[in-house]
Amino acid sequence: MSRSDRRIRRKSSDDPEPREIEVTLEPFASVADAEQYLAEAEIIACEPISWGSNYSFATALRRGDEQRLAIYKPRRGEAPLWDFPDGTLYRREYASFVVTRALGWSIVPATVIRDGPYGVGTVQQYVDHDTKANPETFRQTHEGDLLRIALFDIFANNADRKSNHTLLGTDGRLWGIDHGLTFNAVTKLRTVIWDFVGEPIPNDVISEMRGLLADPIRHHALNAQLEDLLDRSEIATFFARFERLLRTGKFPNLDPYKNVPRGFW
Repeated sequence: MSRSDRRIRRKSSDDPEPREIEVTLEPFASVADAEQYLAEAEIIACEPISWGSNYSFATALRRGDEQRLAIYKPRRGEAPLWDFPDGTLYRREYASFVVTRALGWSIVPATVIRDGPYGVGTVQQYVDHDTKANPETFRQTHEGDLLRIALFDIFANNADRKSNHTLLGTDGRLWGIDHGLTFNAVTKLRTVIWDFVGEPIPNDVISEMRGLLADPIRHHALNAQLEDLLDRSEIATFFARFERLLRTGKFPNLDPYKNVPRGFW
């Protein structure tokens, strides 16, 4: 088995004997290809992931002769929270991908909403990553990706950016994952990415952000997609945060008592 392949174990009621399934970890040719595959491929195996407060599964997908690994997070597996409406975290996961895709930022893996063995939820492209990577070095090695992830966390109001929610992919990119606690109308930013506090946002990134709002077709399309995923007040406050960053042109200061995620790591 090559480095670009992996095996997961399959066990189900109609296949009582556990057996390994080989999946490829080769990158998709494009984001569109990834979305289409995730939406259309048959789910042939699910293996529970043991960490986290919500149920999620390593999932093997098959379309034709191609088998791939993905992460499946069903709505039914979401733990109730007092500050987020029940059954909405999977939609926030997808909204995070939709927003970054609209910006042209490849920082959130391709994600779709679809049915699975435990009902509707998100299926997200698995990121093959370096498990020994040190997040403290990401600014030196991947500043552009890290900066955009930090900005996303601000305007998406990410309440849970822990260090293990940023992965160094074997494709050479930095990826942000686990975005269920985003887009709340009430300010809840909690993050471990403090590298850019108080610094100006680079001009090229400002241009990317302005370009989204200045293009009525892109702006309208994003708003229409978010209307199917978030409450109107959440959409309005998202755009307000986005525009505030453009007005100030810099990263806001953070509060060590309010803006550090629970559990930290």
